[in-house]
Amino acid sequence: MLQVHPSSVVSLQALDGFSRAILAACGADPATADAATRAMMHGTRLGVDSHGIRLLPHYIQALEGGRLNKTPNLRTVSSFGAVETLDADDAQGALAAYTGMARAIDLAERFGIGAVAIRNSSHFGPAGAFSIEAARQGYIGLTFSNSDSFVRLHDGAERFHGTNPIAVAVPSPGDHPWLLDMATSAVPYNRVLLYRSLDKPLPQAVASDARGFDTQSAHEADMLAPLGGTFGFKGAALAGVAEIFSAVLTGMKLSFDLAPMPGPDFSKPRGLGAFVLALRPEAFLDRATFDQGMARYVQTLRQSAPREGCRVMAPGDREWAVAKERDEQGVTVDPATLEAFQTLAQRYAVPMPCR
Repeated sequence: MLQVHPSSVVSLQALDGFSRAILAACGADPATADAATRAMMHGTRLGVDSHGIRLLPHYIQALEGGRLNKTPNLRTVSSFGAVETLDADDAQGALAAYTGMARAIDLAERFGIGAVAIRNSSHFGPAGAFSIEAARQGYIGLTFSNSDSFVRLHDGAERFHGTNPIAVAVPSPGDHPWLLDMATSAVPYNRVLLYRSLDKPLPQAVASDARGFDTQSAHEADMLAPLGGTFGFKGAALAGVAEIFSAVLTGMKLSFDLAPMPGPDFSKPRGLGAFVLALRPEAFLDRATFDQGMARYVQTLRQSAPREGCRVMAPGDREWAVAKERDEQGVTVDPATLEAFQTLAQRYAVPMPCR
């Protein structure tokens, strides 16, 4: 019997290899294994652990159960100038989103803007993984998705929206793009699961019990609060923005019509939508002026006077700092995920990842 490696600190390279090996062993095609791993490792490397490698057991369950297509045929089903609609054929969501963003970038190269509505997709992990693909190639990238209802409305007492992420990445002079990757809930649901695994209390005003009242117990959390606390109507409206782009505009299911991500039914596709957009800065102004504007904006932001004992950071700075540390030192995998990895390693005869 294979045993969990005694250290919970694992190198990013080992996690990457383990993910690819497990996905291949379960029958996922190479494109699915690559896309799912890239997206999860983006999350783990940048410290978005709720949407990182801990999702691997969930994706395997969905692939084996039939929720996800192991060998999907993604195809463009309609197009109009700079706009396309992509049918993902119930692919793992990262494959759908990477494919959609690649098409959006191609369209933006031709038209200055490229927009792709994605149908018949699934949970795709960290939205920033797909927006940053555009930024790394010199484009502004935007990504929207919805998910099953788990977030109450402002002053609401029942689940309505999903965590409905929004991600924007902008190329910026220097090593890293400007990067916003946010759930429109106060925290993502997977953060609650992570805190349960670690048996840690939740921050204040991020989750509610079954009556809609705040709770800091990850075990009692029945729904999430919208972003904004006392001004949660703003977060609820932002969730609506993601809902309209990813579900209404794609003809896919609204959050409250989606089957729950945790199951129990893993045999049927969930019918998620997503939406990606790429913008070519040169379509609006010369590149040098754009780069100068971004450089001045980000530099001035970082040099802005902080409160005592604090540091002002641009969106993405925290994530890039985590990535540098984890590149060098590896990442600590939470106990529940290590246990799930051991089960997968035993089932598919794949060695456990190690440092």
